[in-house]
Amino acid sequence: MSIRRARPEPSTARSTRTGELGFTLIEIIIVLGIIGLLVGLGLPTYKSATVKAKEAVLKENLFILRRLIDQYAQDKGKYPASLQALVQDSYIRAIPIDPMTNQSATWVEVRELPSPEDPMLTEIPGIVDVKSGSESKSPIDGSPYNSW
Repeated sequence: MSIRRARPEPSTARSTRTGELGFTLIEIIIVLGIIGLLVGLGLPTYKSATVKAKEAVLKENLFILRRLIDQYAQDKGKYPASLQALVQDSYIRAIPIDPMTNQSATWVEVRELPSPEDPMLTEIPGIVDVKSGSESKSPIDGSPYNSW
């Protein structure tokens, strides 16, 4: 009874003079070229995805802040004097970061106009809206972020 041994699978690597297996320069160049092509195709998609993600975070932060300003006005009968008033009265834990400026202090507070019946307004009008402090424009639709 004879035992047959299975043949080992042939390798694509070439044998060098010393008997070691290795890859040729052409094979390495082709692999690096394919990797470069895939990176080149994926990079623009990655960049646009990060911009879309920042814009989504900005829209969500604006929505939350505007909802809290309205809730504050409904509860207290007046608009908050600043965004910090929302934190002090426990409507929000901290002022969110503006994703376009990476700071929480750059939000633009839009104040209510004084009433024409009361020209001697002694109280500072509260904020009725909030906008981003960024001067840049959206690459998707071209509108400035501070107009959202």
